[in-house]
This record gives sequence, C-alpha cells and structure tokens, in this order.
Amino acid sequence: MSNQNTAKKSSVPMGQKIAFGLGMLANQMFPAALQIFMVVLVQDYGFSTFLWGILFFIPRLFDSFTDPIMGFISDNTRSVWGRRRQYVLLGAIIMGVAFSLMWQMYVADGLNYNFAYFLIWSLVFYLGLTIFSVPYVAMGYEMSDDFHERTNIMAVAQSIGQWAWVIAPWFWVVMYDNDWFGTTTETTRTLGIWVAIFCALLAMVPALFIKSKSTKDDASLTPLTLKTIKGSLKLILNNFIEAFKISAFRKLCYSTFLIFNAFNVVAGFSFFIVVYYLFNGDAGAAGLWPTLLGSVGALATTFLVIPIVAKMSKSIGKKKAFLVSQGISVLGYIMLWFLFIPGKPYMFLFALPFFSFGIGGLFTIMMSMTSDIIDIDELNTGKRREGVFGAIYWLMVKFGFAFAGLATGAIMALVGFVPDTVNSEASITGIRFFYSGLPILGTLGAMWIMRNYDHTEEKALEISAELKRRKAVKQTTTGYEGGRLAALLQNGAPLPVFQQIDFSNKDLSVTKKMFTNTLNKTLNGLCFSPYIEGQVAGDILTEGQIRKRMDVISSYTKTVRSFACTEGNEMIPQIAKEKGLKTIVGAWISDDKERNEKEIAALIALAKSGVVDIAAVGNEVLLRNDISEQELLAYITRVKEALKGLEISVGYVDTYYEFSQRPNLVAISDVILANCYPFWEGSSIEESLTDLRQMHAITKQVANGKKVIITETGWPSQGQSVGDANPSQLNAMKYFIQTQEWANTSEIEMMHFSSFDESWKVRVEGELGARWGIWDKNEKLKYS
Repeated sequence: MSNQNTAKKSSVPMGQKIAFGLGMLANQMFPAALQIFMVVLVQDYGFSTFLWGILFFIPRLFDSFTDPIMGFISDNTRSVWGRRRQYVLLGAIIMGVAFSLMWQMYVADGLNYNFAYFLIWSLVFYLGLTIFSVPYVAMGYEMSDDFHERTNIMAVAQSIGQWAWVIAPWFWVVMYDNDWFGTTTETTRTLGIWVAIFCALLAMVPALFIKSKSTKDDASLTPLTLKTIKGSLKLILNNFIEAFKISAFRKLCYSTFLIFNAFNVVAGFSFFIVVYYLFNGDAGAAGLWPTLLGSVGALATTFLVIPIVAKMSKSIGKKKAFLVSQGISVLGYIMLWFLFIPGKPYMFLFALPFFSFGIGGLFTIMMSMTSDIIDIDELNTGKRREGVFGAIYWLMVKFGFAFAGLATGAIMALVGFVPDTVNSEASITGIRFFYSGLPILGTLGAMWIMRNYDHTEEKALEISAELKRRKAVKQTTTGYEGGRLAALLQNGAPLPVFQQIDFSNKDLSVTKKMFTNTLNKTLNGLCFSPYIEGQVAGDILTEGQIRKRMDVISSYTKTVRSFACTEGNEMIPQIAKEKGLKTIVGAWISDDKERNEKEIAALIALAKSGVVDIAAVGNEVLLRNDISEQELLAYITRVKEALKGLEISVGYVDTYYEFSQRPNLVAISDVILANCYPFWEGSSIEESLTDLRQMHAITKQVANGKKVIITETGWPSQGQSVGDANPSQLNAMKYFIQTQEWANTSEIEMMHFSSFDESWKVRVEGELGARWGIWDKNEKLKYS
C-alpha cells in the first residue's frame, strides 16, 4: 500500500551547520595545504617528478582502501557518544601530529632518506584522515532527512570549506618570502606546525558540538571485534555490490570521478603555468599571481557559485542544477586558455567565476544527492549505512586522486616539462593544453552520464514517507519486549525436568547430520512463506509458485500455516489439503478496515469449503496496536458464529505475553495460538530452549485448560544480534534440533518459522527478517 504523505521538513539549526562546516574547512584545508606544500619537494628538496608522483599516489591509494573498513566500524559503533564523534576527535589529533612531523625534513639528510621519511608520515597522516573524514562525512548525511535541507547543509559546509582554497594559495607567498621564517625549507617546517595545529582544532569542532544519540544499547549494530572487523572485508565487498546496483549511485560516483580527478590531475600545473608561461620562469616576478589564481577562484566559489547552485537546486532540481553548473565550468576552462596572456596576468581573473562552477557545484550537489541515495539503499535493504556509502563514494574520489598524482607527473614527463629549468615553448603549451582540455573532457563525460539521472524531489519524498511508515511497522513487527519473560516468570510454576542436547562436543558436520535427521522425522508444522524473489507483501501470488514451494515442504511437515486469505493466499490451504496436510489458516487483520472485511469473508468461505482445520483471526494485531481489543473480539465472534456447527477451532495469533494480560481474548478463543521467540527476548542459544519452555508454560497457565499451539518459533541464520541472541547457521540448526526434540517428546504442537527465506522482509525488519527459513529464497535447503 502506497503512502502519499510527504515527509515533514526538518530544519537543522545554523549553529550545527556551521559546526559541520568548520569540519569541512579542516577536511579541505589539510589536503589543500599538502598540495601547496608539496611543490617544495620538487623545487627545493630535489625530488624528481616521478618520485613526486609516487608520493601523491601511494598514500592516497592507502587512504582510499581504508575508507570502507572505517565506514563499517563507524556504522556499527556502540557508545554513549554515538557512532561518529569519538573517531572524528581521534582522527583530528592523528592528522595534526602527522602533518606537523611530515615537513620536519632537511636537505642535508639526502634524497632517499627524505623520500622514505615523507612517505611514512604521509601514510600516518592519511590513516588519520580516514579515521576523521569517513565518520565526519557520515555525520553530515545524518543531519537531515529533508530533500532541500540536505542541500542547505552541504552549501553551508562547502561555503566554509572553500576558505581552505582561499587561504592555502597564500602559503606560496609565505614559503617563498625569506623575510617570514627564513629559507623556503625553514618556512615549510615552521608553517607545517602552525597549519597542523589550526586544522586539527577545526577538525575537532564537529566532534565537540554536533549532537548525536547514544548507540550503547543499539542491538541492531554488529558487535565490533577483531573477528567481525576481519570478516567485514567480505561484507564491505557485498556493500560495494549492493551500492553499485543502484543506478543513481553509480552515476554519482562515475561523474565525480571524472570531474574531480580530471581537475586534480592538472591542478598542480597552476603554479607552473603562471610562473613559466606568464612570467617566463621567474617565480619572484610572478609575485602574488599564482596565489590569486587559487584564492580568487575559491572566493568566487564561496560567495557566488555555492549560493547560486543552492538556489538553482531548489528551483530547477538537483540534476539540472548540476548540468548547468558544469556547463558554465566548461566555458570557464575555455576562457582560461585564451585569458592566460603574458604581460596581462590580470586577464585570467575574468575566467575564474565561470571556472569555479565546476568543483563548487560538484560537491554542493553531489553530497546532497548521496544523502538521497542512502534513503534508496535503506528502502532496498533495510539498512542505514551512511558510513559505508560515504566511504564508497569517497573511495572513488580518493582512488582517482591517487591516480591524479601519478598522472600529473606522467603528463609533465610526456610534454617534457621540468621545473626549475628553462622549458621549451612546446612543453609549456603542452601543460596548458592539458590544463584546459582534460577537465573539459572529464566534465562533458560526467554531464553525459548524469543526463538520465532520475531521482527527483517527488521520488525522494515518496521514499522518505515510505521509510517512516516502515520504521513504524518495524517497531511493532519486531516489537517483542525484552524482559517480559523475566517479569512473568516471577509468578510462574517451575518447569518439569527436561534433558536438552549438549552441543559442546558436536562440530558443524555432526550438527548438520542431526539437523537432517530431525527434518526427516516430519515436523508438526511449518509456517508457509509464499513470496518469491522480487515480490513484496501485497503482490498477487500465482498458483505455480505456491505449488512449487508446497512440493518442497509437503513431505517434511504435517501442518501448514498461512497468514492471509486474499491476493492468492487463499490457494495455500487448498493446495495443502490436496497434499494431505492439515492447515492453520489466517485472516490478515490490520488498520485497513476495508481489507479486513475481505479477509474475514474469504476465511469464512475457505472454512466452509473444508480446507481449514484452525481459523486464525489476525496475527499480532494487538502487538502492532492496529485495532483495539474490542474490535478484534468482534471479528473473532463473527467468524465463530459463521462457522457454528463445523468442527473448526477459531482463535487468534499473538505473542505469548499478550494472552497473559487479556483474559477476554483467552475466553473467546477455542485454541490459544502463541508466538514464542527466545531470539527476540535476547536469549543465548544455550538458554533458548529453557526460555521457550517457560513461554509455553506461562501460556498454558492462563489458557484455562484450552489447547496451546506454538504458532511461531525459530532462529535466524544471519543478521544482527539481539542481546545475547546471535544469528548464525549453526545456532539456527541447534535451535531447530532441540526445540523439535522437546516438542515431539512432550507432545507439543509447534509451528516452525519459517519454511523459506523471503528477501522482501529486509525492507521491513532489516536483514534479520529475511533469514528465518529452513530453505533459502531459491528453495534450496540451507543446512545440508
């Protein structure tokens, strides 16, 4: 059922936006300063362009591949500070220390020593950058779920962050003016410390001032151990696969890669073009012009580009705003070719406002779009993965940035340009050609990719509304309250002695054999899972798919339980009866009164046709708080009166503890149908059977002598832990084996949940919801 309600706008206080923006300033200032400072490696420390390229490439490659691991850690951190803030603070400290030490080099130590020294501290710096930037960016994605407010957040952040590119070019002035701190290398050592302190303090601001919720007790998060982090490498690969299944996300990544990294390949040429083309290689004569090229462009981005792009995004949509801004940047690159004029250096300033639309428009729009994509991912998978998606997106950026470092050196070698020497006109023309031509090609390629981007504001609002609806449903569908069993046991009778199976000396292969033997003994009952891959609840079921799945399970069970009587579900008991199986047939009752009437009528018709042994009027309706108890009792009464004279028991399915507090429900039911899940109570696998027996005993105690059937119990094979309950294939087999033995020995009627895995439940209950089947989504036995 679609939800047409639009999401309520959530305005983020300006103070929070500024705090995030100051983090962006640090996030951009560190790399900007590094890019400026690295000129001295070639100019003053004697590094070749090849070694320079290597120092660009290796640390950034290392950074790009540590990002996804950090994303996994950040997304699953349980702490009173939330998932992000502590890492932002730690990363800020590491970056500050490493950046300051990185530049403490002396020419006298020799080229080989300085190369190794710089490389080591670069790796430490980029580790700190990963620890900081991945959770920091994720904090921004989490700040709002409103389509346009996300753009506002990123616009403020980029406006503040752009000051890094206003400030950083002035480092050239300081570094090559001996009146500041001495020679260039002396200045670099001193300036490196001051930049490190300033940027580290800025990087700490989001950690200290952006609000976050405690995740200390969030059982949905994967526990962070050495084993899970190591195992996360496979999960990270799966995340990549899942992320790149989203066409819109692929477009964002590829477009960003082309624009940002084409720009960065040639960004290092700015200094050389101004000095060697406009001023014939005289750095002193060039004066402030290399600085102004970067600084004025950044000022234009801050005060002109970002406000215009943010406004365009609201008026014409994010995609069109992206295409227009990038088209303007192409014009700017063309203008730069013609406006680099020796003797008239001021002319290139006219091109900078146009040129600045490229990077300024890119990240203002793309970071906002990434937040929208994370909503699509949650819709598809049921997971909220800001850290992982941010890491994947920035991996594309950083991997390309690493490649850009190599390509910069390769292009200079290709055109024969050598810094600090007299260069030919052809070599200077060569770097000018790449300076304008490569970004134009990258931008046009990105615009072509984004031409079919179709995630509009309307779609975003629909997804946001659907996610809110599902979260409300999820809170109730998985709303088993931990601690209810412990509270009810205070008045419970002691359990009879039952010797449960000791699995401590049984390995996986033995457990699998025991599982197979237990399954082959024929179960009392199975909950039937009808929806195949690609379907969702509410889709019309076909006779073929029901027959196919019934053929799989019919020889393993005596009874089949269904959950609805319309949309093809009515064929489940009919086909089950053809197979000689008993049936528990449910009418799906919810807050949709019109559908309730259809379900009740269909259940009565099926019962009168002879295919119903037990009629279940609703499933966990009271747990979900869909209707009142009085309304439910009225529905049950109607069915009982319609079936009077037939040998059909009528009842209602809910959690065991609902019956303990609703005597009228017990009184009206012919049979007590209780769902009992030690897993949702957070029981360990070792305690699970005991807790199941307690749940059954509590229900029998309030049943007034009526038959009690456990209509659902089971254990998931995959997903997040709940308290001490850990999902795994081994635990799912253990639970199945010991509960079936107890039910058979004690003559308990029990329905195992479930027959098949159903992917659609990922969207409602997360990964856990889809992993309860004995058979997988393709009807293959999972534990053979």
